[in-house]
Amino acid sequence: MKILLVDGTVLGRKTGAILEEIQGYIEQFDGTLDLELVRFSDYEHQIVDGRPFNQYNTGMQELVRKLESADGYIFATPIFQGSIPGVLKNALDFLNPKALRYKPVSIVANGGTHQHHLVVENQFKPILDYFRALVTPNYVYTHTSHFDDQNNIIDENVHERLQELARVFVKYCELSANLPKQPLD
Repeated sequence: MKILLVDGTVLGRKTGAILEEIQGYIEQFDGTLDLELVRFSDYEHQIVDGRPFNQYNTGMQELVRKLESADGYIFATPIFQGSIPGVLKNALDFLNPKALRYKPVSIVANGGTHQHHLVVENQFKPILDYFRALVTPNYVYTHTSHFDDQNNIIDENVHERLQELARVFVKYCELSANLPKQPLD
C-alpha cells in the first residue's frame, strides 16, 4: 500500500518533525507499507478556481495526482487562526470526491494554544467524512511546548500517542485493503 505522510503547510518544521516520528513508528508495526513524506512546501500552489485541471501548473497537477493515487494518508497540519491552513483546504478542494473513499486516514496537528485541538474535531474531520475516508478515532494534537528549539518532540506522552496512532493506522490499512473502493450508488 502506498501511504502518504502529508505535511499540509508551506511554513514551519513542526508538522514535518511529527511525520518523521510517525514514519518510524509505522515501520515498526508494518515494514511492508510504502511510505512517502509529501511536503506542500515542495510544490508551487495555485488557488482552485474552477478552471480545467490541465490549466493549473505542473506542481498542482503532480500534487493532486499523488494524493488521488495513494492508498492511505497521515495528514499533518498546523492550526492557524483557529483553522487548517488555506493551502491544505485548497489541495483538498482539488480532489475528486471519491478519491479518499474508504482509505485510511490519521490526523496530527500542532498549534500555539491548547484549545486549537478542537479544529481537528470541528473542521478537519468533517471534511474527511465528506470524502468517506476511514478516519482513525485517535488523532494527536501537539503544542509548541512539546518541542525543543530544534523541533524535536520532547514530551514522552506525545511519543506514546504517536505510537498508538501508528498502531491503529496500520490496522485501518489492513481493513481498507479488503474494502471495495467503488460505491454502490
